[in-house]
Amino acid sequence: MPLALLALAVGAFGIGTTEFVMMGLLPDVADDLRISIPAAGHLVSAYALGVVVGAPLLAAVTARLSRRTVLIALMALFVVGNALSALAPDDRWLLAARFLSGLPHGAFFGVGAVVATGLVTPERRARSVSLMFLGLTVANIVGVPAATLMGQHLGWRATFLGVSAIGLAAIASLALLIPRDPARAAATGLRGELAALRSLPVWLALGTTVAGFGALFAAYSYITPMLTDSAGYADTSVTLLLALFGVGATVGNLLGGRLADHSLRGTLFGGLTALAAVLALFPLLMRDPVGAALAVTLLGTAAFVTGSPLQLMVMEKAASAPSLASSANQAAFNLANAGGAWIGGLALAAGLGTTSPASAGAVLAVLGLGVAAVAYAVDRRRGPLTGRERVVAGHVPRDAETVRG
Repeated sequence: MPLALLALAVGAFGIGTTEFVMMGLLPDVADDLRISIPAAGHLVSAYALGVVVGAPLLAAVTARLSRRTVLIALMALFVVGNALSALAPDDRWLLAARFLSGLPHGAFFGVGAVVATGLVTPERRARSVSLMFLGLTVANIVGVPAATLMGQHLGWRATFLGVSAIGLAAIASLALLIPRDPARAAATGLRGELAALRSLPVWLALGTTVAGFGALFAAYSYITPMLTDSAGYADTSVTLLLALFGVGATVGNLLGGRLADHSLRGTLFGGLTALAAVLALFPLLMRDPVGAALAVTLLGTAAFVTGSPLQLMVMEKAASAPSLASSANQAAFNLANAGGAWIGGLALAAGLGTTSPASAGAVLAVLGLGVAAVAYAVDRRRGPLTGRERVVAGHVPRDAETVRG
């Protein structure tokens, strides 16, 4: 694997840290800015909104630029957003800064996935994407706990300055390691990128992402009350258990990348089936501490096995202009976050029990399987890819004969 993937992983590590660290800093931010915890919770929503807005928008407006330049510019915007977060005088400025910090998130992962697959041979494409995502999963094990600890001892503003420093390191890594013409930079421009989004298979792939990861967030958004109320863990033990989720996610991410290079569709169907099974078993596993720890770890593993296949499936369906579709998939991940949490909350509000969000998640995972099956049926009716589609999707070597096909 090329060393350039390390630069993408460093950027992913910084983005993953800033995305999730706010959950641990909410009490400190609320006390310092003299706002309520629910009001401070809007800072999490502002970041997610920035991701959803920024992912397709920034990918579209930068469609004709070198992808190396785009990645560096996106990381520079990330640094500015986090620096402004550290300097925010009140909650309104911090809300705006968090929105700004979220803008480059989706586009960075979307464009980065296209770059990563262009750096390797076709049989290693999924592994290259999983290595970029490795920065995101490791952030949940190392970055978020360390950043939260820094905020608790040095103040929450120091955390965002520290994340800004990670962003600067990522910029240096991108400038040094990413080739100047990575991944056959798109020449189609905005019109070509938008045309890719008119494809039914692209939307079916995005729908699979929303349903599949909505299943994860339906349960994970309420994992703390499950661990404390059902499994009997003390509040102080939750952080360690969430680290187990990060370990599971890291294992699943690497495993999914390796398996998807052998069978993308098989890995996707297998991962969604495993996710549905794990979530269906949650009410049983959450009855004792050991089972709960196993459930949290397996949840991370099963969910993130599907990460690389989902990203590659969207890119494959938009083979002639993958950057915008790839970035739109990151917006779909965040829509899954919001939608899954909402559906899990409905199950709780209906009085179905502490573990009912996991059962709702299992239903969403089955729905994701259904959408994936429809996408497969549509693919079979469309027939094989054209020569150019196969080249851009990475199925065959790029030579004159295949391009003419």
